[in-house]
Amino acid sequence: MTRVQRLASLLDEPLLVAGPPYVLGGQANVRYLTGLTSSNAAVLVEPDGSATLYTDFRYANRARALEGVEVAEVARGLIPAVGALLSGRRIQFEEQHLPHALYRVLVDAGVDAVPSTGLVEGLRAVKDVDELAIMRRGSALSDEVFAALAQQRFTGRSEKELAWWIERSFRDGGAEGVSFEPVVAAGATAETPHAVPGDQPIQPGVLVTIDAGCVLDGYCSDCTRTFAVGDVSERLRELHALCLEAQLAGLEAVAPRVHGRDADAASRTLIEAAGLGHAYGHGMGHGVGLQIHEAPTLRPETEDILAVGNVVSVEPGIYLPDEGCGVRIEDLVVVTDEGAERLTQFTKELLAVE
Repeated sequence: MTRVQRLASLLDEPLLVAGPPYVLGGQANVRYLTGLTSSNAAVLVEPDGSATLYTDFRYANRARALEGVEVAEVARGLIPAVGALLSGRRIQFEEQHLPHALYRVLVDAGVDAVPSTGLVEGLRAVKDVDELAIMRRGSALSDEVFAALAQQRFTGRSEKELAWWIERSFRDGGAEGVSFEPVVAAGATAETPHAVPGDQPIQPGVLVTIDAGCVLDGYCSDCTRTFAVGDVSERLRELHALCLEAQLAGLEAVAPRVHGRDADAASRTLIEAAGLGHAYGHGMGHGVGLQIHEAPTLRPETEDILAVGNVVSVEPGIYLPDEGCGVRIEDLVVVTDEGAERLTQFTKELLAVE
């Protein structure tokens, strides 16, 4: 059964799919269903399994080469053109991706548009064999880059310089690009999870958190490791050990039919028991695929339940502004019948770099 047919089996009414944007441009849901990488396309999936792909002149020839969809070449103003073609019909639309102004364009064109949410994302959350093969390759490239990074000199180089080295290394290794701007956070920069690399030279005696990933064949990878620059204090070693213990507990908790909030709790309990619950302010993980953040989620408030084929990050962290430091350790894993298979394999021990 094709992806379009799987979606059609969930529909009582046609669904217009047009989003969301993904990291290297284009629309993740359209690409997932049809294979078209485009910044201006929409696909109407009918309950009977037929589908019409709408796009403009720039992408029309590529669209016509695809199987399983009829192609309608339209003006660059995509939604107004689609609205004119669908006037008088009742359709569903993705309310989380179509702006209200474009919804009004459909309605004003005479389309009876009713909201729908999460149908394609629900399919995307369970990766097939081909998707997993791509993501294994992306994670293997991540391992290679982190291994090479561990041989680099950190002292005296800026966080920005190392971030650029990481991005360049991913591209040299065959990646299309990075799945997000690499995070290189030394010492006090690591006090916050989404740290921004700076220009100051890295000093010895600090921890450096590196969070990076690449895009390979459209799919993202994600990995975080924390390094020691030279000799670091016993306190910093203890923080790293605690974070690693919590991360291993989180990995152990990932399995089919486990609630995302329970997997999160497995890592959170250990950090809270150490009196540092306040320093772990984000969720344990999130789904990864065509987008770096997608379903399912692993955090205290989630309603998601893990299923075989989900690919999720497991990334507890500890952030201590009062002590000028932070640590995070992350693996990308796929949920299997037996539990979780790690896709990122680079060592998590506290490596000392120069």
